[in-house]
Amino acid sequence: MESWRSDIVVHYNPEINKSLHQELTDGVSRLILPGINQLAEKLSGKVIFGESEELLRHGYDWWPVAAMWRKQGKSPHRPDAVCFPESADDVRAILQWSSQTGQPLTPWGAGSSVTGACLPSSGGMTVDFSRMNRVIDFSETDCYVRVEPGVMGDRLESWLNDRGFTLNHSPQSLDRSTAGGWVATFATGQFSSKYGGIEDLLLGLEVILPDGKTVRSHLTPRSATGPDLKQIFIGAEGTLGMTTEVVLKVFPRAAHRLLGAFKFPSVQAGTKVMRAIMQSGLRPMLVRFYDQDEAPHAMQDETCCDCVLFLGTEGVRQVAEAEYAVCADLCRDAGATELGASPVEAWMSRRFDFSTLEECLNRPGGYAETIEVAHFWSRIEIVHSRLKEALRPMADQVMSHFSHLYDQGTSLYVILLGQAPDDAEAEQRLLNIWEKAMEVCLEEGATISHHHGTGLARNSYIARERSGDHHLLERIKKAVDPDNRMNPGKLGLRV
Repeated sequence: MESWRSDIVVHYNPEINKSLHQELTDGVSRLILPGINQLAEKLSGKVIFGESEELLRHGYDWWPVAAMWRKQGKSPHRPDAVCFPESADDVRAILQWSSQTGQPLTPWGAGSSVTGACLPSSGGMTVDFSRMNRVIDFSETDCYVRVEPGVMGDRLESWLNDRGFTLNHSPQSLDRSTAGGWVATFATGQFSSKYGGIEDLLLGLEVILPDGKTVRSHLTPRSATGPDLKQIFIGAEGTLGMTTEVVLKVFPRAAHRLLGAFKFPSVQAGTKVMRAIMQSGLRPMLVRFYDQDEAPHAMQDETCCDCVLFLGTEGVRQVAEAEYAVCADLCRDAGATELGASPVEAWMSRRFDFSTLEECLNRPGGYAETIEVAHFWSRIEIVHSRLKEALRPMADQVMSHFSHLYDQGTSLYVILLGQAPDDAEAEQRLLNIWEKAMEVCLEEGATISHHHGTGLARNSYIARERSGDHHLLERIKKAVDPDNRMNPGKLGLRV
């Protein structure tokens, strides 16, 4: 169908740390992996094991802790080699090489994980899927698109928009994440309250297992022929195999959309309204509720001192208008004041902007973090209160908002901005923040991750949260990857 072949864009900036760049380019002793030259021949030279910038680039993702490593010239998770497959056959050759040599493999989509999910914990080979970026098949009638895993989210969305369709999957990282990465990390998007997360949008997968065998979903709207095995790979972070195709639902672009903002007197009033909306069977495409600390940022108004809810409905005009009217009535009944559409329209125009966090992380000693968790309606206010109280001494600003709603509960984002004396102290503060946040969530029975996955950040806490079924995950891992070659050191797995 379509192909977006292009040269690899190297995001590594040697100005960030000239001394480290000089050390690497001047030549340091590197591990030459066994059989690497033969693999390079099979892949037409698409293996890099001597270019320091590529190895270094694949040693950092968008986890703020990794940003601290970069600023300090530390590279604790750099691969020994990087390869760029262009087909499923290339992936099979890589897996065969791994099987023969025992070398671990770590998948890489766009490197935008914020938890260290794509960083190698044991060296070996990083498999960069950026050249597997084609649209393979598209059906307007059946509303699905089949793509390779390395296709970038914004380019796929634009391609569909040109044809009158949309993914309705819009993570903030849309322009820096891939279809394969969404599956690997259990991603969700800003409109999930209506359209669902990746688990709802995924129709099919093709995955190549560590032994080279291919798993391919039978593509139907629904099937009752046994367990839905593609679910095993959602959120697996590449620990069970390499994804080579992703089939996603698509939707005709909505004919009508309404947006509005509402000012609330308290967090409790807002969570009550959100629960009422979802449990009434309403499905607005956008619900974001900001507490008093984050509302000034959302409103771009430093004088704002109330909680604020952003609301949006879309679809057939009559339905969208009726749904919005009922949601608005629920807000007003709870004591909210309507603020009009302009605050939400402004947010929609900048909703993929990371500049506040990036500017903070780029300052010497500056640090920033986002931690997303989830719980039932009956407990989410307690989790919010406890996290804010526990984390407030650890940063200059601690903000939060609720989004991604369900009948049973909601996700909760906590965003932290701070300034430390130097980058080493900033790194330690980030690690302390993670430890404190995870402990609070485990004590309250909340899930420690809603949609960013686990990676390195949450790895040591997974077995505690999943104490009732982690043994089954370990059995699956041992059966599928007995040598523990696929992204080892993730999901709390010890095989």
